[in-house]
This record gives sequence, structure tokens and C-alpha cells, in this order.
Amino acid sequence: MKKLLLVLMLFGITLFAFAQEGQKGDLQIGVQGGASLPIRNYKTLGEAKTGFYSGLFIDKYFNGNRFGLGVDARYIRNDLSKMDSFHFENGHISTLYKNSSRFQDYLFTIGPSYRFARDRFHIEAYVRGGIMMQYFPAYERTLTYSDTRGTYDYIIKATENDVTNKANSWAGLGGLRFNYKLNTNLALFAHMDYVQSFGTKFGNEPSRFVVKESVPTTNPIATSTTIKGYLDHYEEVPAVKNTLHQTVHAGVGIKYIFSRSKPENVALIAPGNDRYDEVVKAKVEAKDIQIMVRDKQTDLALSGVIVSIEGLNTDEKSTTDANGLASKLVGVKSGVYRIVGEKNGVKTPLLTLTDADFGTNSNVIFKEIFHDDPRFTLIGETFDCTLERNLSHINTVLTNSGTRMNSSQISDAEGKFIYQLDAHSDFTVMANQKGQYSQTEIVTTKGLDRGQTLYVTLKLGVCELEKDGTWILKNILYDFDKSNIRSDAALVLDNVVAVMKQNPSLRIELSSHTDSRGDGNYNLKLSQRRADAAVAYLTNNGIDKSRLIAKGYGESRLINACGNGVDCSEEQHQENRRTEIKVLDYVK
Repeated sequence: MKKLLLVLMLFGITLFAFAQEGQKGDLQIGVQGGASLPIRNYKTLGEAKTGFYSGLFIDKYFNGNRFGLGVDARYIRNDLSKMDSFHFENGHISTLYKNSSRFQDYLFTIGPSYRFARDRFHIEAYVRGGIMMQYFPAYERTLTYSDTRGTYDYIIKATENDVTNKANSWAGLGGLRFNYKLNTNLALFAHMDYVQSFGTKFGNEPSRFVVKESVPTTNPIATSTTIKGYLDHYEEVPAVKNTLHQTVHAGVGIKYIFSRSKPENVALIAPGNDRYDEVVKAKVEAKDIQIMVRDKQTDLALSGVIVSIEGLNTDEKSTTDANGLASKLVGVKSGVYRIVGEKNGVKTPLLTLTDADFGTNSNVIFKEIFHDDPRFTLIGETFDCTLERNLSHINTVLTNSGTRMNSSQISDAEGKFIYQLDAHSDFTVMANQKGQYSQTEIVTTKGLDRGQTLYVTLKLGVCELEKDGTWILKNILYDFDKSNIRSDAALVLDNVVAVMKQNPSLRIELSSHTDSRGDGNYNLKLSQRRADAAVAYLTNNGIDKSRLIAKGYGESRLINACGNGVDCSEEQHQENRRTEIKVLDYVK
């Protein structure tokens, strides 16, 4: 009922606009339909196929028939790309569909329209915002294989939606309509637009399509594969992923136009006319200039941009505030002014003001310029891991995990630091400060849509080094049943190398631990091999072996109750599979 009331309210607002006195522009009603093409994550993660949509719209144009207000209602359907059972040497992958294997959406939007007409042809641009009522598919994809021990089933992908598989979300669309008038009242058209939902919640309920998916390793399954273990082909911990509705609509339709526009008498502006005197006065009057800078890809107001204004006896620079506003120039005389913004080495397009911009009745010339940097912005904070308050003047190091390129920055008086991150990349961030240490934090831009996200945030805990202190190394992983140092684990150990080199008196025990599953003696030996491998990595990178002790504890030091025979989750077992550092000796 709430959904219906909201839809009726949107139509009511529009109909109220239609009824305003003096609004003599056209009213048009049209029907449309065509193809719905999924893109980005909606196509890949959602596995949506090209589908169809149908709907109707109403537009009311006002005096001059240029600008108007419109509503749009659509039904959108995209079937799933169903996966047939995939067979390999000792098993298969199959999918169980629990309901209708398709996405169904009902979209109701309202927003402005703009029309440019020439004879029988006219073009309309429109932007709409509103709500989308979504109906999601539900399914499970299972990996089944057999060996001498038995048959095993692993769910490698499953939907994680509400039990009803329904959700509401905010949504928007924008596009172009190309029209040809058959007569005064009837027109055919073709159009193309982009439709997307927004946000992660609507009210207090989730609004995105969510799946839990096991991430494939670099050892894919082929028809000739004989599977020996699940972890040989998939990461140990599955990832929870979600996607917005993202489609491009291309279609055709027909509309009926209720023409109410009439030509208006236009008085010539000439000397002696009061209007002429107003225009002349406006052109010679000094005005204020206010510049706002936005991020082009997200349309967010952008702070920290240096805006330069050069022109008639003017050469001013200022930095935009949190609202994206540069300092206002007051009492600027008519002339030519060149305006450009710069941030992180990237400049905005040049904006030029001329006498024409001063020839208006407004006292303020307000202009927006757009900064287009395809990188993401990491905003981090260094804080005391004990007192949990921000620490200033801490040296931080950012490493691109792919290229191994490093950059460093010292946090400011408020403990903040900022880096620019390339798209589709993984990074590590750590503190590099004598007498202190931090975890190696992982930051990724993979899976992020630059059109939706500008900022990535991180809080970096910094702790004091002290004798008998211990900490668990985050993000250090080993391949199943192996002890060699992986490339991602090497980045974490590089942090330990840096700490050891900055603190020559530091001696540590590096220990490895397993969970309780499997043979106890085997786990003890495996953990010792892993500890030895980590210590060998440190010595190969310049750390004296006398400062290091490698110790494997196997399953003897569990940090929770998940002992032998206890039923525990994978996450609880993961807590026990860890690498720890203990400070044996340290002199400040």
C-alpha cells in the first residue's frame, strides 16, 4: 500500500503542475517499448541477459515549449543467463533455481524535460528520479565431486536476498528521444536511455541484489580436471557481492500531443524602451563571481581544488571548501576572465567569462566547473591503537600490489593522509615509524564504480613497540597444505622487514598456528615449515637471523573453543589459522 501511495503522489505532483494557470505549453502522452540491455555488474555478477521493457510517459511543457516536467512508468524484465550442468572428470557443477529465473522491475519516476524542435523533427532530453520495485531470482550453484573418501558438495554461488526476494530502491533514468511528427497531434519516436538504481537500502531494508560467491583461484576447472580438493580451485573464504540495477534501454513508441501553445507578442528592445535601459545598466554594472567545482564522474562537490581566475586587473587563487566553493570575487568589472581548477596534478577544462556573462540582471555570476580525475581518493586516518585517538605526523607508505610501486606521506595535524588510487587495483597501506608498528591494511578499487564512488576511507591503527608485546599479522595467507610465501604474504612481511630495520634492538619470535582440523602432529610440522619460511624471507631481505626465532605451534594454542570434535564455522576456524609476532627484546 505504501508503494502505491508513493506512486500516486508522484503522479499527483505532475498533474498539479499541468493544472497551473498560465502554463500554455504542450501536454503529451506516449507508450514505448524495446530492449533492456544489462551492463557492468548487473550483467556479470547478476548474470542478467538482454530483456525487454514497456511503459508509458506523460510530459507537460510550459510557456515556450522548451522546458517541462514528465513522469515515466515502466515494466522491465531481464531473464537469467542460465548455466547448464558443467561436467568434469570426477564431478559436475549444477544450478538449482528456486523461483522464476528472471529479474522483474516496476519503475516509477518524475523529472524535468527539455525539447528542441525544428519543423517536423524534435529532440527531447529528460532526467527522471523515483522508485523501483524489484523482484529478484533465487538460486544455488553447487560443485559436486567424488574421490576415494566419498562425495562432496560445495555451494560456490548462492543468492543472499530477503526471503521474499523482493526489494525497493531509489532509481533514476536519463536519455534522449528523437521524434517525427506525422501531423499536429501524432508523432513517432525512437529513444535511448540509461536506468540505474541507487543506494544499499530503501528505508531500513536492503535494496540490492546480493550473492555469496566462492572466488576462483588461478587453477580453473576444465572438462578434463580431476578435483582433489575444493581449495585447489577456490579461495577459502567466499565473498559477499552485490549489484545495482544497471540497464540501457533502446526502443520505439508513439505519442499524442495536446497542443495548447500560442505565439506571444514580443516587443522590440530599442533605445528609449525601459527594458533597453535595464539591459544597458546590467552590462555596465560590476558583479560578483562565484565558482563551484564538482567531480565530473559522481557530480559531488569537490574540496581542495585550487581555482585560478585571471582577467581584467585580476589574478586570484583560492582553494575550494567542503561545499566545493572557491572564494567569491566581489565587484568584478565586465571583461574577459579565464578560470581553471587544479587538484592532484589534474586540471579542469578552461572556463572563459565574457561581457555576455555580465549582461544579466543577476548580481552574481555563478559557474560550475568539473574536475575529471579517473582515480579514486583514499582518505585515511592514523590513530593510537590503545587510546583510539588520532595520531599526527605518522609516516605512511602506500604500495600498489601489482606494480610494487611505493609512495609515502606523513599524516597531518589531525592524523589524516590522502592518496590517489588507480582503478581496478589492490594496495597495501602501513605505518613506517620508529618505535611503532601497524598492521598491513589492504585497500582495493576492484569492483568499485567510479561513477558512483569517489572516496575510499581507512583507519590505520598505530601501536607502540614494547617487550613481551604480541600482535597477529593480518592478511598473511598460505596456500592449502603449503608453506611457501605467496606474493600477497610477501607484502605483509615487507612491513615486518621495515619495522626490524628501523628498530635495530628489536628481537622477535615469529610463530605460525593452525586450526584443530586434521592430524595434530602434521599440523605441528606444517606450522613449523610456515614459520621457517617467513623467517627465511626476513633474513633474505637483510634481517640478521640472530634477531629472529621461528616457532610452529600447530593447533596447541587455539584462541577460541574450536578444538577437536567441536562443530565450528569456517570463520571461527580461520581465527585460529594465524601468524603472530612476539617481542622478545626491545630497547627504545
